[in-house]
Amino acid sequence: MQVVFTHEELITLLQPKEVRGATTQVIRGIATLAHSKTGDLSFLGNPKYKADVATSKASAILLPVGSEDKPSEDQVFYILENPSVGLAKICLKIEQSLWPKPQPGVHPTAWISPDAKVSNSACIGPLCVIEAGAVIGDGTYLQSNVFIGHGTKVGNQCWFMPGVVISAECTIKDRVRLQPGVIIGADGFGYEFIAGKHEKVPQVGNVILENDVEIGANSTVDRARFSATVIGEGTKIDNLVQVGHNVIIGKHCIICAQCGIAGSTILEDYVVLAGQVGVSGHLTIGKGAQVGGQAGITNFVAPGSKMLGNPAQSFIAEQRLEALRRRLPELFKRVSSLEERL
Repeated sequence: MQVVFTHEELITLLQPKEVRGATTQVIRGIATLAHSKTGDLSFLGNPKYKADVATSKASAILLPVGSEDKPSEDQVFYILENPSVGLAKICLKIEQSLWPKPQPGVHPTAWISPDAKVSNSACIGPLCVIEAGAVIGDGTYLQSNVFIGHGTKVGNQCWFMPGVVISAECTIKDRVRLQPGVIIGADGFGYEFIAGKHEKVPQVGNVILENDVEIGANSTVDRARFSATVIGEGTKIDNLVQVGHNVIIGKHCIICAQCGIAGSTILEDYVVLAGQVGVSGHLTIGKGAQVGGQAGITNFVAPGSKMLGNPAQSFIAEQRLEALRRRLPELFKRVSSLEERL
């Protein structure tokens, strides 16, 4: 990672509320508070690391409003509403330099159906396949080995990384980012048990990804049995997530790694699922609900709930039960002792 930022460039980029101290150093790296050295930039994003600020060797540190820390000699503090957001702005600048979008055009090894429509401002990388009836919007970038199925519509300013597969008749709106290996529109898992065997139920719906959706590496979103599987505007999905057929996910949800969401379930807006959450089918998780890691959701979840455990219950109830579980060995010993005395 190549990083070069002057003090003046950081001021322009961050627009800090306050600047404390000064440094003659050019910023050439990013590191944690505890592991930084001269020439590095660091930030305080989590209060539990606050004690590291005083001993940090970073030449520049992003701190939250309200911080009373004082910089050392040849050290500068930038005071921001949200240091993590400030760091994100810096990282975006670095990303743009590391992976600049190539010039529009089609690589000679790509195959595009004569019946497809590809914007002149799109970039189609090596070994991509775009089938008949597909549409690729302005400024969209397909890296290598991307497959776009028959009749699929891809919007503007999307970025699909190597190995992405989008099956037939799906709709991908604007500024969607898909990490390597994402599969959109594979058949939903639908079978009927007839005459002693599992007969496949055709999956004739599609998938719709709304604006600004991002999906992590090797995650899958199945096409609907009928109608559509929908991922709402601004929703972010981590790696290795399975979204079943006819699932409806609302706006600005967060789905962390290794979650599985069974068919026909609805996640309303702003739902958060932590890692490895399992969600049964044909239920609703209400707006703003938060579900802790490895929880199992088997029933309706009310809006704003905080759930934990398997089967999931309220966070407070699960914490109480966990405290009791830890006492079980002691309880068994006491029961055994009582039995012996009796």
